[in-house]
Amino acid sequence: MNVPAALSWVLVFAGLWSVIAWVPFLLQVWKDPRSKDDKGNMTSYLTTRFMLITTSMILGIATLVIGFRLLAG
Repeated sequence: MNVPAALSWVLVFAGLWSVIAWVPFLLQVWKDPRSKDDKGNMTSYLTTRFMLITTSMILGIATLVIGFRLLAG
């Protein structure tokens, strides 16, 4: 497939942004008092946000890989 380099770079930057932007949010959610109950078990707050963040990061990594592979030809 012949894709212009500029579009490939857009995919690379979008992938990097997705991975970099979600890490601080994950750390913030992990430290949030709503993340654990009185016994120290994970709450639905943590589980829901963890799934959202990890899914977004996996899609970001996939986008990043696709962008690099298109640049490589």
